[in-house]
Amino acid sequence: MARERTFVMVKPDGVQRGLIGEIVSRLEDRGFTMVAGKFMQIDDELAREHYAEHVDKPFFDDLTSFITAGPVFAMVWEGDDVTRQVRQMMGATDPAEAAPGTIRGDFAVDLGRNVIHGSDNEDPGANEREIELFFDSSELIEYERIDDSWLYE
Repeated sequence: MARERTFVMVKPDGVQRGLIGEIVSRLEDRGFTMVAGKFMQIDDELAREHYAEHVDKPFFDDLTSFITAGPVFAMVWEGDDVTRQVRQMMGATDPAEAAPGTIRGDFAVDLGRNVIHGSDNEDPGANEREIELFFDSSELIEYERIDDSWLYE
């Protein structure tokens, strides 16, 4: 069964703070399936493509400088309603507004260092665009988790 897919990335601050495992565990515990994962260094060209919608904003250079400052862990997650639910799990973009129990609410304190990126659930094309930027189709693995029948009706 084809389920929705979403792009998620542990940003350089999350990698440096050793939060990859915690974030992956939270998403797995929720019942989502990782279908791709890649530890990588983003170059300036990819950063500019990834943040293209912000190119005219005053913080664009800060965004691209930060995301290229260290390694990231890029992932694709699959599940029913996965984009919206992952966004809820991440919490508000500004950690000062993120609820306790969310990833940003528990691990971030500064807007410019907010640990995690996830595709926008308000933009229907964001998932596909971001997944294609970071992964070739051959890197996306199709499989069924053994607990799917206990997670979905």
